[in-house]
Amino acid sequence: MALSQQQRQQILDLTQASSIADIQLIQNLWSGYGQLLRLSLNGGKYSSVIVKYIAIPESQLAAKPHPKGWNTELSHQRKVNSYQVEYAWYKEFAKLCSNESYLPQCLLAEKQSNNMLLVLEDLHTKGFDKVISQASHSHISACLYWLGQFHGHFLWQQSTADNPCINDKLWQQGGYWHLATRPDELAALADNKLKQAAHQMDALLSQCDYQTVVHGDAKLANFCFNQQGTQAAAVDFQYVGYGCGMKDVALFLSSVLTFDETDEQVENYLKLYFNSLRQAAKQHQGIELDALESSWRALFPVAWADFQRFIKGWSPQHVKINPFTERLTQQALTSLPKLMAENSERLGNR
Repeated sequence: MALSQQQRQQILDLTQASSIADIQLIQNLWSGYGQLLRLSLNGGKYSSVIVKYIAIPESQLAAKPHPKGWNTELSHQRKVNSYQVEYAWYKEFAKLCSNESYLPQCLLAEKQSNNMLLVLEDLHTKGFDKVISQASHSHISACLYWLGQFHGHFLWQQSTADNPCINDKLWQQGGYWHLATRPDELAALADNKLKQAAHQMDALLSQCDYQTVVHGDAKLANFCFNQQGTQAAAVDFQYVGYGCGMKDVALFLSSVLTFDETDEQVENYLKLYFNSLRQAAKQHQGIELDALESSWRALFPVAWADFQRFIKGWSPQHVKINPFTERLTQQALTSLPKLMAENSERLGNR
């Protein structure tokens, strides 16, 4: 897959560069739906830019096989929707974020038929030039700070619903594993207790009183860092949408923990996150910070159990299924009757 001459000229005009010095393939997109490229430029306003070129096949039959066998029309449509959401996010909403939760700004967004072109800032030129596979305490802290700032910036209460991002262009439930898009994995789930609790957990997370915009795929691989590892920026917003911030926190921690951590260590990470969330949430009048933290803390094991529901149906032998995650899942299942009773009015007495 190569950029057309017209697309190359568009990029040159946009950046005021004299020529493209080099094109580097960063990675092919999942299932062969396009490419992520870094273009080095001669002259102009930018030394380099990132190009995400999305070419969506007409059906899953034209896509590359899924490594775990989940190659269905439903999975294909989920990916199609995810790229449309990401396109809208970068084009319309990325500019609303604060520098405390930095992400690439969109320089150009164009759509034609099943093809989409996003030209984005290169985070390497903004000081976020380090990608890691193993996180130190500093890296984890930087990501939790980013998540707290991001969630706090877009926070709102269900009773007010005054968030500027609320519309139908983002996922109505953020996160790539949410229940409505994963019926096949639910059907394959052998853990009957978890399966029976799936809809209640989903309702608690999607209809909790305090809502925000969640990244939706906040794993370590989707963060870039400065050289010191003290600041983070995020990429890959295909599953950005509305929901409880604990979904991002649970997924992120699942990508960095060794699963040998003590309760005290996990509690310290949650404190880092909530300190950042509180700081960012102060901008919103009427948000009771203690009530917010209390509500979301109670939902942390529920968010983890919700992710466990997906993982155990999708890949039953996955490394993220272990005594640590099973204990958190059991904690969520034990707390479920109490949480459902406390939220019965909002949830319609499910």
